[in-house]
Amino acid sequence: MTGTEHAQPRGGLSRRGMLGLLGAGAGGLVVGGGAGAAIGASVGSANASSSSGTVHPFYGEHQAGITTPVQEHLHFAAYDLAEGTTRDDLVSLLKDWSYAASRMTQGLQVSASGAVDGSPQAPPDDTGEALGLPASALTITFGFGPGLFDERFGLAARKPAELAQLPRFVGDQLDPMGSYGDLCIQACADDPQVAVHAIRNLSRIAFGRAQIRWSQLGFGRTSKTTVDQSTPRNLFGFKDGTANILADDADALKKDVWVADSDAPGWLSGGSYLVARKIRMTIEVWDRLRLAEQERTIGRNKGEGAPLSGGGEFTEPDFHKAGAGADPAIDSHSHVRLAHPDFHRGVRILRRGYNFVDGNDDLGQLSAGLFFLSYQRRPDQFIGIQRALATDLMSEYLVHVGSAIFAVPPGPKQGSYVGSGLFT
Repeated sequence: MTGTEHAQPRGGLSRRGMLGLLGAGAGGLVVGGGAGAAIGASVGSANASSSSGTVHPFYGEHQAGITTPVQEHLHFAAYDLAEGTTRDDLVSLLKDWSYAASRMTQGLQVSASGAVDGSPQAPPDDTGEALGLPASALTITFGFGPGLFDERFGLAARKPAELAQLPRFVGDQLDPMGSYGDLCIQACADDPQVAVHAIRNLSRIAFGRAQIRWSQLGFGRTSKTTVDQSTPRNLFGFKDGTANILADDADALKKDVWVADSDAPGWLSGGSYLVARKIRMTIEVWDRLRLAEQERTIGRNKGEGAPLSGGGEFTEPDFHKAGAGADPAIDSHSHVRLAHPDFHRGVRILRRGYNFVDGNDDLGQLSAGLFFLSYQRRPDQFIGIQRALATDLMSEYLVHVGSAIFAVPPGPKQGSYVGSGLFT
């Protein structure tokens, strides 16, 4: 990132945050297996992206990284607060994170001292791997997990009634250390090195107050949030996110994504609820399926992404149209049908998922799949849809291994910090 100062955010890192940069060193980051190869293979193409110079503002009505055009790379991290952390520590951490995030999303170093301008006898404030790189459309989004609202910080009375760990679903084989968390950070960018740099430095700032519980790298978005973005493909090879809520659909966002003033609690108004699910795909089994069976499972053709009832990609599926024989053209247990809003009282969710590959398992099979992210006004929107997918034909090829939910506060105002309304 450049060292040029422009639109300098107010304030700076607290003394605790500066001590975090000094004390954490380069070891404050944990990344899953296979991550380095994925980053290295992608840097060249990411740097060539036409949107590499895009800057998204950190401050605003809503946090960036929700309706923002989905970038190509993700680094997501969930944190546990350290034992002995106080309410004041938590507030100072959120202030420090907001200050650093407001700089990094502009393409600046994490603090004014940066990677090369500090004392040569102390670790630099910025780790430096993003020096010279543009902002790359970086967005940094913060969320609060259910555990944040226990007795530690006096926030129990301000906990949203709907913020609770997700129920167990059919097919769940959750790893507890790859699930849950007090806090989360979603860093998305068109350059993977920029996204990793953000999580790495925010983790250093948190040293002594919070530590990473788990993290996930993602590549190749599996959804879109603007009409001019093409529909991407998941690792099953099918187009994903054709019917996603788009950023210009104000009515849908108001109805299904943003927490309203009339919803409780008031501090969350303008925010949303984030669901994160790590879903491993049994790639080797799927790859041996006949094309016809793959398409029956999804309910769309693999080439154009059109529903099996006919038309093009954006044609509404006709679930009553007959296919060969007496069966409907779209199987009643296909993914398209079971997830369709028509069968959920019109409820929709906004998706921002990514593909992931974490190397191979002990059997030599790819540890790969979908890192599912969705934003919704109420958690029960996701819960209802996920329960309906219990008989989904696609579930035979999926294993859910990670799960978390977070309340995502509204965007911070200039000069303030993310989540400030929770403490006033």
